[in-house]
Amino acid sequence: MRLTAKRIARLRKRIGRHPDGHGLYLQIASAGAASWLFRYEVAGRERMLGLGPLHTVSLKEARERAKAARLQLLDGVDPIEARKAVKATRALEAAKAVTFQEAAEGYLVAHETKWRSVKHREQWRTTLATYAYPILGRLPVAAIDSGLVLRALEQIWRTVPETAARLRGRIEKVLDYAAVRNLRGSENPARWKGHLEHILPRRSAVAIKHHAALPYPEVPEFMAELRRRDGVAARALEFAILTAARTGEVMHATWDEVKDGSWEIPAERMKAAKPHRVPLSLQVVALLKALPRADGNPHVFIGQAPGSPISPSVLRKVLERMGRDDITAHGFRSTFADWVSECTNFPDRVREAALAHVTGSKSSRSYARSDLFGERTRLMEAWSAFCSTPLAEGAAVLPMRKARP
Repeated sequence: MRLTAKRIARLRKRIGRHPDGHGLYLQIASAGAASWLFRYEVAGRERMLGLGPLHTVSLKEARERAKAARLQLLDGVDPIEARKAVKATRALEAAKAVTFQEAAEGYLVAHETKWRSVKHREQWRTTLATYAYPILGRLPVAAIDSGLVLRALEQIWRTVPETAARLRGRIEKVLDYAAVRNLRGSENPARWKGHLEHILPRRSAVAIKHHAALPYPEVPEFMAELRRRDGVAARALEFAILTAARTGEVMHATWDEVKDGSWEIPAERMKAAKPHRVPLSLQVVALLKALPRADGNPHVFIGQAPGSPISPSVLRKVLERMGRDDITAHGFRSTFADWVSECTNFPDRVREAALAHVTGSKSSRSYARSDLFGERTRLMEAWSAFCSTPLAEGAAVLPMRKARP
């Protein structure tokens, strides 16, 4: 006897399978839940294909689904295996949609409880955010290949080899994590042995040297030329110089960090893993007000991709276009430090606080509760004034006599 709506209503309390014909059954479970099943055999083995719950799939729809399954059998296709294949295809498509940044964040969440050091966790995030995400972040993790990994590494391999080596290892771990989660194949383009070692020079072969810095007497002339250049990259370099900040901190600056004449950098972007307040001179405030903004992009220095910051290479390219590939953006921190030491009476502790350097023993730092913000404000105004005042022809910068401690 075939099922009807009235008969189904009477059967709702009768546990078991109730046939409708041609392999279709209504299954009533012990808890009263009702669902549809299609029974068939493959090579003498009974198989049951679920067709959905009664509250969602009507009798008419269940018959149509059962008919579709019978047609598959007629074509030699096992309906259950066909369903598994469809799910696998969808899972693969979903995996291709997972970006490298999403995979990296998944890795960090999975492993952060294993890392005892908060600083180590934040260094992981900062390294990836500064050097990997601008190049790899938005790409499907399944699409990351050797060429893309090299693009991320080559920008810093010779200039900051220690950071580059750590970056390579971290990219490798993220890609291994993605492979285990079936988000990509098992081949890892970031591995060193037998792969990148044949392309990139070993760290021992890379000359480790300090970032090339511009002598401070040349800064006013350099800044005058820099200000004549248009574009976000030029303004980012100017901002980095006037704030004496690290390039990674500048790249990822967001508007919500700029408050009441200061720039508050969160701990996760600081090398010392501690939040840092940077006083903004009047000149820097004017620079920020003139910057372009983009809807949906929180970054102070907007990149070309929607919602992204500028890439790590743009400051270097500004210097190259100015014909100054003999110096680096990071080297201006040394320029600033030399100027403070040789041309001002500000104490060393103020200079080191401005550079966000960790100084002294752990015990002595515990007593140094002030961030010297007031003194640093005066220092950064003096630095901005120096950078903005071209030297008269034939003049020289004369160091001030340091006050005795």
